[in-house]
Amino acid sequence: MNPRQKLTLHYFALAGIIILGTTLRFWHLDLKPLWLDEVLTAFFSLGREYNDLPLDVVFPLSTLQEFFTLQPEASCKDIAQTLAQQSTHPPLFFCLMHSWLRFTGTEPLAWALRSFPALIGVGAIAAIYFLNRLIFSPIAGLIAAALMAVSPFAVYLSQEARHYTLPMLLIILALLALIPIQQRLYHQQLPSLWLWLGWGMVNSIGCYVHYFFLLAVIAQVLTLISGMIWYRRRLPRGSWGAVALVIAGMAVSYLPWWGMLLADVGRPETSWLPPPDSITPLVQLLVGWFLMVIALPVENQPLWIVIPMGGLTLGLGGWIIWQGGVGVKQLLQKPSTQLATLTLFGFTLGVLLQFLAIIYLLGKDISVVPRYNFVYYPAICALLAASLIVNVETRHGASHGASGRRGVGMQGRWAIVLTLAISLVSTVCVVANLVFLKPYYPQQVAQNMMIEPTVPLIMVMGYKDLQDVGLGLSFALALENVSEDGSQEGDRTIAFLSRQQGYNQVWQQLSELAIPSVSPLNLWIIAPGLKRRDYPQNLAIANQKTCILDPSQHYRIGIPYQLYRCS
Repeated sequence: MNPRQKLTLHYFALAGIIILGTTLRFWHLDLKPLWLDEVLTAFFSLGREYNDLPLDVVFPLSTLQEFFTLQPEASCKDIAQTLAQQSTHPPLFFCLMHSWLRFTGTEPLAWALRSFPALIGVGAIAAIYFLNRLIFSPIAGLIAAALMAVSPFAVYLSQEARHYTLPMLLIILALLALIPIQQRLYHQQLPSLWLWLGWGMVNSIGCYVHYFFLLAVIAQVLTLISGMIWYRRRLPRGSWGAVALVIAGMAVSYLPWWGMLLADVGRPETSWLPPPDSITPLVQLLVGWFLMVIALPVENQPLWIVIPMGGLTLGLGGWIIWQGGVGVKQLLQKPSTQLATLTLFGFTLGVLLQFLAIIYLLGKDISVVPRYNFVYYPAICALLAASLIVNVETRHGASHGASGRRGVGMQGRWAIVLTLAISLVSTVCVVANLVFLKPYYPQQVAQNMMIEPTVPLIMVMGYKDLQDVGLGLSFALALENVSEDGSQEGDRTIAFLSRQQGYNQVWQQLSELAIPSVSPLNLWIIAPGLKRRDYPQNLAIANQKTCILDPSQHYRIGIPYQLYRCS
């Protein structure tokens, strides 16, 4: 095969990988119900405010979509002001999502919201290809793109209406600038002005997308400075001054939001993370590495499924990590790949050390949230792809004789094929809603509430803050999507009642609400923080109805909810 044919085949392979990655990200995009965080994304991105919500009143489920309509007159400044007052996130992603929704519309809501992160996730596939092509080889670029295309972790993030794929893409772009900067400095060449500006601008933008991007910036700076100290005698004149100017520029660019960052750190919305439990966070971080390439059904599964699936995950995941470790060792021994490998490794180590500082010094166990690993996933993906390729090349070169070279080369190729196949199967499980289940299981909650679809229903959510309201809205949206089986949508109503002064306040408000005069009526009480024994046996509601607790219909999936039968 001549070089032109090889080049054509190469780009056909890249196109096929991108098409596969696109298909996986948009496949069943709206199958899973929107959960708490996605509901809040929708709310702020639509240009809504907390005051727009119908609180402390009863309203029919049929009017729910009215609160999820786009406010086209809302500007990015308006959205930023709302986030500053009512949330703990920087504004850029929500502003971009608002523009996206103006372009696509909001029907169906889940698809419209998730299609934006999914599209960015496709862009990340192309970006990781260029990263590995630049710093390793074209074939390493293809393998990195393939790994990201079929990664269950990357597809999971792409199907979340949240700000994870955008910072992930920006981190790849930042590494596309950082590594050439390192390489030029190492070879006694001062990087161009555009390279410095590009690196600084990408990092500045990323900090306005997600607070955890700051961890990526710190890890990059530490990696760059460590490298410069290592080869300090080779540095061209002006290197330290250029680095200082770029870092100062990034710091100045974030001054408008710095005060909000400091205020958000102490807000109660960030207190939900548990304190660390001994070495458990270390184990959970390791499991997070497995989930980047293999994720088999173990959540909410019977024991006879959990045991073999867990065993396969540990066995295959451990094997892939071992393959990667062997390959990284080979990459470090090759002069042509040593510096790029050290940079990616240093960046990953820098992020992980900051994770451990947050966990053990600040007492917030972020390891319980695997999606936060998006900060260093691109570096892991790039390193794994390069290590799998170098394993093939090294084993091929180390073998003697035609048959030996063929046998060892095939062994390395089969390792790549097996890794990609494992990831593809895992991704199918993600798309089929068997893995990475939505927190609080809104679909299951809605199905439990609809045990008697022909009986009128009212769902009451005790709320203390916007988080509680968002959780209740996610249940309501799932309830709306559950098959009616003969019930009319008007027979289902919702109420959000304040629990600022405790649940006695909720019971009092409930007795005064204008509730439809129908009998029988199923009353579902969702009560965050309430223990089962504290649910009253009887509740009085409007129209002099008495509701009796049904002890057989109590559930707890993160939060408790209880059925009362009213007549």
